[in-house]
Amino acid sequence: MSGHSKWATTKRHKAAIDAKRGKIFSVIAKDITLAARSGGGDPASNTKLRTLLLKARAANMPADNIDRAVKKGTGELPGVTYEELRYDGYGPGGVNLIIEVTTDNKNRAVGEIRAAFTKAGGSLGTTGALDFNFHRKGQFLVSAEGTNEDALMEIALDAGADDVVNNSDHFEILCDPGVFDALAKALEDRGVKPESSEIAYLPVSTVEIKDPGTARAILRLIEVLEEIDDVRAVHGNHEIDESLLG
Repeated sequence: MSGHSKWATTKRHKAAIDAKRGKIFSVIAKDITLAARSGGGDPASNTKLRTLLLKARAANMPADNIDRAVKKGTGELPGVTYEELRYDGYGPGGVNLIIEVTTDNKNRAVGEIRAAFTKAGGSLGTTGALDFNFHRKGQFLVSAEGTNEDALMEIALDAGADDVVNNSDHFEILCDPGVFDALAKALEDRGVKPESSEIAYLPVSTVEIKDPGTARAILRLIEVLEEIDDVRAVHGNHEIDESLLG
């Protein structure tokens, strides 16, 4: 989810983060393991790993969990082999959804994802079918509270960001995925702590949802998908007026 919808979702889920902390740690741990496997266990020379370690610490992930994840990636500890996969699906109201997965069991992952779509009245499509409606971008969401727009823009653009958008209650920083890690470090060095940071699939066009029942069905489907252990992120092209949710 992106733009206002992404920000609203981020804020709405703040109170539920503690309950989902185990899932958050699991997602980050898998990413750390993959980063350490591909680029080594030294964050000084592995910028992707460094970014993930910052994310882990910001989420208050225990140091032992972080250390185990790194060592599984470098082979110092035994671990499973993860695959990074993507699934494209169609949800209620004609909403397009891209689901990113990190799994050690492809059959389990696709089975659980397909079941979630079927129960919601949606369906899975062919991977890549939604490429026309999404572009992949680094995205940072920064609260406007206590943030100087000019200073933030200078930091972001100097670090290679494509754009900084003022959305009144928050700023959205967009960048090419290739400069994501450098931008994350630049923000960290200047003491800027984003509410959310990810390499996301951002929609080219959106579907405005005006029916409360459809809005709740979409959000419920996303919630079910996000609860699947193998799912690391869900991206959609929907725009929902928060007043519909009561």
